[in-house]
Amino acid sequence: METEELPHGRGEETSALPRAVLDANIYVAAYLSRNPRSPNKELFRRWRAREFVLLISKAILEEVVKKFDELGVAQQLTIELLSHIIADAEYINIKAEDVQRVIANDPDDDPILACAVVGKANYLVTYDPHFDHLGGEYQGIQILDGLHFLYIVRGDMS
Repeated sequence: METEELPHGRGEETSALPRAVLDANIYVAAYLSRNPRSPNKELFRRWRAREFVLLISKAILEEVVKKFDELGVAQQLTIELLSHIIADAEYINIKAEDVQRVIANDPDDDPILACAVVGKANYLVTYDPHFDHLGGEYQGIQILDGLHFLYIVRGDMS
């Protein structure tokens, strides 16, 4: 298993923090919401405040860029997001053999699941119904939506 952190200037201890993979739809929901009290926007503020460890992979970054492009998101906004991710997320190197066929209805979701497994995530956060057949859990990783993960980050539930 290989993990490597993207370069960032903070050497704070993160082992006790929740480790989460956010699906591309969470990024889209956060960045397109006009509501400043959006749970997804709050998740990103809490990540930037280092209240949880964000795990990212090449496949997720590519999916986020693709979705933002499809939705016509301003390139500057995409660059801003990517710069934050590069500065503060933990990069997980996913090899081809790490990606298992699990999400039959959408094989593009398998690398997201692989990032969670290889990165030893506690949580995979998504609104994608293709993950529903897993029953909210995969190999000890809780699969939940943005609001329920926000409750965990806030300490409102365990």
